[in-house]
Amino acid sequence: MANTEELQTLVLTTLDRENVIADSKDLKTVSGETLNQLALLGVLNSLKSKEMIDYSAIDREFWTLSEEGQQVAEQGSHEARVFEAIPAGEEGISMDEIKKILGKAASIGQGKAFKNGWIKKNGSNLVRAKDSIEDQTKNDLQEIKKTTTHSNSKTLNDLKKRKLVEKQKVTTYKISKGSQFSLEIKKEATDITAEMLQSGEWKNASFKKYNFDAAGISPDGGHLHPLMKVRQEFREIFFEMGFEEMPTNCFAESSFWNFDALFQPQQHPARDAHDTFFLKDPPSTDRFPRDLMEKIKVTHENGGDTGSTGYNYVWKEEDAGKLLLRTHTTAVSSNMLYKLAEKTKKEGVFRPAKYFSIDRVFRNESVDATHLAEFHQIEGVICDKNLTLGDLIGFMDVFFKKMGMDKIRFKPTYNPYTEPSMEIFSYHTGLKKWVEIGNSGMFRPEMLLPLGLPPDVRVIAWGLGLERPTMIKYNISNIRDLLGHKVKIDMIKEYPICRLDKKMGKELVGVNQDEQ
Repeated sequence: MANTEELQTLVLTTLDRENVIADSKDLKTVSGETLNQLALLGVLNSLKSKEMIDYSAIDREFWTLSEEGQQVAEQGSHEARVFEAIPAGEEGISMDEIKKILGKAASIGQGKAFKNGWIKKNGSNLVRAKDSIEDQTKNDLQEIKKTTTHSNSKTLNDLKKRKLVEKQKVTTYKISKGSQFSLEIKKEATDITAEMLQSGEWKNASFKKYNFDAAGISPDGGHLHPLMKVRQEFREIFFEMGFEEMPTNCFAESSFWNFDALFQPQQHPARDAHDTFFLKDPPSTDRFPRDLMEKIKVTHENGGDTGSTGYNYVWKEEDAGKLLLRTHTTAVSSNMLYKLAEKTKKEGVFRPAKYFSIDRVFRNESVDATHLAEFHQIEGVICDKNLTLGDLIGFMDVFFKKMGMDKIRFKPTYNPYTEPSMEIFSYHTGLKKWVEIGNSGMFRPEMLLPLGLPPDVRVIAWGLGLERPTMIKYNISNIRDLLGHKVKIDMIKEYPICRLDKKMGKELVGVNQDEQ
């Protein structure tokens, strides 16, 4: 088989001699071999890219004999062989004897011979019904073998059904000279190198043209980050339980919504620069409702109409106006509850609400294996009349069971804007100990009443981080391998989809009792 260089030389010298190659099927190697048209196509494309030649495809269809067809063309059709195996006369021969003579061909040819009227039955034997026959099938196959086709298309289809012939397709090429035709093939550069730029060689170099019609390499499909996979599982749990997702697309927030609206005093350590990222440009805002600001100011100073004594300090609007990167998504929750209160006043009817959010928050913390300056918070709130701590515990039991956590415990704790407050623990079977997984509580009246909610409305709320369950799910020990500039792209591609061990149905009813 000719190599690429020999094929190039053959094409160019033939064109130089004859100006055009009418059909590449007529090209022969020096040794007289027929060319492999697929190998020739690669050579033609290479020469065409250099504008040395041009070509067009010539498509042909032809018929060839199958292995069985070859046998029939040489030995005769199955039906003709059955006819020949039956001796002349009235005595005939049994089918068993014919099978011994012809093998499988006997069964195949018998039916066709009967159909053609060549044989008939005489008792249990087969006898000839004609003195002589013409084996048209053999004649047709010999014609196809000689000419690669047949004048009767019906005959071709019949033979194809009998699997005696096969249709094949071949492509050859008409080749002509191109604008840059030459017997000498110049080597083309595929890219500009640093050496070319330094020496100036690029000015006289011949560059290979880009083939914009080439299919190219298929790009890899997109891949979701593990956090996004786990996040979607949590979102489905919330939607399944009838929650509405809160808009959390604004990372910059005022201290008013992030702290003051939550009844968090302006002297609280969390509001110091070493715990919170404050913005420099712009440093502050006054875009919050003035009437609400006055109610919150009074509540902080002396409790207002809430029945509380407040914090007994002078509340400052300039502190409330400071802009920061939100430290929790509860800033959005307070805003949503205020809008719910305004809607209730407008319509005159209170309607219970269930909100959730899963988004990024920011803390001015030292980065280590388990802490980042930014992370994701999962938060849920339920607003309804006369809710109690028992409702919160019962709901937490159902919610965490849907996440596959069957053993849940609660521990009293302190939060500035919830009372009572509870830390949530789950028993980790791998670590064989109780692990804190979140925080919860009931929003204080000092927070809810200034927002304008009816006095008998209570709000239960809870939150947890997204990173910790993701690290447990994917067995990641260092949070910096999950989020941040050190994350490896290969990790995102390789990690599987997330499926939490969610429980559905009646087994969700009831609160777990701690094992003795």
